[in-house]
Amino acid sequence: MANNLSYRFFSKVVHNEAMRTDPPEIYGWRSTVIALSAGWGAMLFGMDSSMISGVVVLPQFLRRFGLDKANGAVALANLQANIVSTLQAGCFAGAIVAAPMADKLGRRVSLLIAGVIVLVGVILQFSAWGHLAPMYVGRFINGFGVGICSTVVPTYVSENVPRGIRGLLTGCYQWFIVTGGMIAFWTNYGADLHLPGDSAWIVPLAVQGIPACLLVGCIWYCNESPRWLAKQDRWEDAKRVLSHVRNLPPTHEYVEHEFSEMVRQLENEKLLMQGAGFKVLMKEMWTIPGNRKRALISITLMICQQMTGTNAINSYAPLMFRNMGIVGRSTGLFATGIYGIVKVVSCTIFLLFLADTLGRRRSLLWTSVGQCICMLFIGLFIRIKPPVRGVPTPPVGYVALACIYIFAAMFQFGWGPVCWIYCSEIPTARLRAINVSMAASTQWLFNFVVTRAVPTMLVTVGAHGFGTYIIFGTFAFTMFLFVWFFVPETKGLSLEAMDALFGVVPHGNASVESGMRSGSRDSLEKEAATQIETMNNKSSERN
Repeated sequence: MANNLSYRFFSKVVHNEAMRTDPPEIYGWRSTVIALSAGWGAMLFGMDSSMISGVVVLPQFLRRFGLDKANGAVALANLQANIVSTLQAGCFAGAIVAAPMADKLGRRVSLLIAGVIVLVGVILQFSAWGHLAPMYVGRFINGFGVGICSTVVPTYVSENVPRGIRGLLTGCYQWFIVTGGMIAFWTNYGADLHLPGDSAWIVPLAVQGIPACLLVGCIWYCNESPRWLAKQDRWEDAKRVLSHVRNLPPTHEYVEHEFSEMVRQLENEKLLMQGAGFKVLMKEMWTIPGNRKRALISITLMICQQMTGTNAINSYAPLMFRNMGIVGRSTGLFATGIYGIVKVVSCTIFLLFLADTLGRRRSLLWTSVGQCICMLFIGLFIRIKPPVRGVPTPPVGYVALACIYIFAAMFQFGWGPVCWIYCSEIPTARLRAINVSMAASTQWLFNFVVTRAVPTMLVTVGAHGFGTYIIFGTFAFTMFLFVWFFVPETKGLSLEAMDALFGVVPHGNASVESGMRSGSRDSLEKEAATQIETMNNKSSERN
């Protein structure tokens, strides 16, 4: 019964060929449970990065840690930035070690370890009790675990769930992030209203450990990735797990077919990777124009994602709302909570109904324009008609406030989930792991840079920090130009057609070359052209 309900739900919101031809049993509850269990690892980032935004402005926190004695607004902003951005530094380190860790220990074990690491960091934070050193250490350790999850969670989910709903369930990674942020915003608001003394900052910091506990508890009962088991030559275990996840007997035709595809792909990968070390792969990535283009696109997209300013708002929303004239600490926290709700609702709509309809390029283009307009309007409002304490907010001020919420929705329709999808699908199979790893590390590095710089910018870049919004708006405009000239559409193209799209034919291994000798470039280009033409024809028919 549960399987029937699950399939009926997915068949209504997901429309593709796989949903029409695959056995309904594979779209049962087991795949969904795996995705939701791993999703707690994604919630860690959303909650940890957003919770601190309300904590660092609480008078109880400022007094306990001596921040109220800081020598001026710039000194206070620097201390707040250090506390907040230490998490991103830990995330960067965790993302680097996550790939070899997941390959050696397994996806499931890596997530269990990451959950325990986060719990250690959370305990150090809420027990720091006025000492900045354990607060910094706790934030870094917390971030290290979050960084591991950021790499392993999408991999674990994609290797378990059926092909027809892989995009939807893998995209839940972004949904858990924004949900964690929303919960953090409202926890801060409730703590500020109802908790006395130091408990107003201790409780929110302790709540950060709840997703970590749920991650460990849920993943403990989940299976290991069948693909990872196969890579360890544990073929019987891999087939048993695949049969369990697909809710079909091992002898079923579908399980046999998917398992044979897994075996064939792994054998091809081993053949392709034979004798190729890290140095050889890096040389291939940066000396072949098509591979270099894909690597640079992946890195640039992740830089642009952070230069939208979205995580600056996540981490410092109360400060930004105060600069826009929102009076009262609790009122600012309430406005921040509404911001979190907008992100969750818009992300849900995008994942359920639009993720496979708009296309990658179109989503990035129109949301770049929207985010640019929102940020420029906010910056010009603060510059031309800055809020004055004690004076009612003018109508144009409420429009500026609405722009923050519109900005949040637009990010979830484009630069939030699409960057992760694009960077994981364009690399050639030989270089996919390295390419995605570089993209993820870049994301965390610039997340750290932006988070560290924003509080200082808000007190130094123009009156009330108006220049901060102008800078982010300008970056959004340049992002539009970058996508327009350098980012091709990939919606509907097979992974095999990506090489032709970027003008690369696999090479370097004699056996592989011999297998592709007969018109390899022509056939790949023809395949890509055919798929693109098919998509255009379907689009014309709909219009």
